[in-house]
Amino acid sequence: MEDYLKAILVLHQQHGYVRCVDVADYLGVSKPSVSRAVKELTKSGHIIKKDGTLYLTQQGRQYAEQICERYLFFTARLLDADVDRKTAEHDACNIEHAISAEAFQKLKNSLTNK
Repeated sequence: MEDYLKAILVLHQQHGYVRCVDVADYLGVSKPSVSRAVKELTKSGHIIKKDGTLYLTQQGRQYAEQICERYLFFTARLLDADVDRKTAEHDACNIEHAISAEAFQKLKNSLTNK
């Protein structure tokens, strides 16, 4: 679900609107997969679907921004370590989902305080 939130945030920033088909294309998944995710994210209060357009709620936007922050942080660290871009982006996506909020904050603080 985090990937869907991140995709909605990124697509909204790029285009100003987001439709299910846009999310499917961006993530390389089927439209039925997006429909299922949209139902779950709507039930959880992270998004609203109105007239075929997807909108992040305040809760959804905050969560999506946290996910993006983690992704960008880990991508940058891996690129700094001379990991090729494709691998860095793939691995950063995996790490962003696995790390706890506490561990991420402490790691970020330890690297920015040096």
